[in-house]
Amino acid sequence: MPQQTENKQRDIEVTAADLPLHCPMPAMLLWNAHPRVFLPIEKTGDALCPYCGTRYTLKGGAAKSRH
Repeated sequence: MPQQTENKQRDIEVTAADLPLHCPMPAMLLWNAHPRVFLPIEKTGDALCPYCGTRYTLKGGAAKSRH
């Protein structure tokens, strides 16, 4: 189990292993967190949490379209 950290960081890079993305993430402490919200990051490569303003960036960018 990863060590939990306080929710202070406001720019977080995530990988495909973190999908589906939600805020707060599992390693964040819950005492100062907001309700869990799932964030659509796959199409654009970035997402902004509407509760806390944390910006998430998908390492490698948005998923490539298969069409």
